[in-house]
Amino acid sequence: MRYRLTFVAGLALGYVFGTRAGRERYEQIRKSAQRFAQNPAVRNSAESAAQTGREFAGKALHTVSDKMGDRVPESVAQRVRALRERAQSGEDDWGTTNT
Repeated sequence: MRYRLTFVAGLALGYVFGTRAGRERYEQIRKSAQRFAQNPAVRNSAESAAQTGREFAGKALHTVSDKMGDRVPESVAQRVRALRERAQSGEDDWGTTNT
């Protein structure tokens, strides 16, 4: 799905930057893209996908760190511990909670 979305976005950008249709067509495409991005269903889907990605990344982090144990450098181990503590506190990068 990610590759399809990337392809479609690239196709749209290529058309916008490569076309000779003029400013009117560019403005029409830009407004259409803004309406799409601001659609509540699209925003909810994007947030849901981001939340799922964060959950899988957290599970992968714990699995890898548990399996690697003492075989990683101390600097990496400290970073993993910091990430675990932050994940347990429910805080994201901006200091807000993901509820």
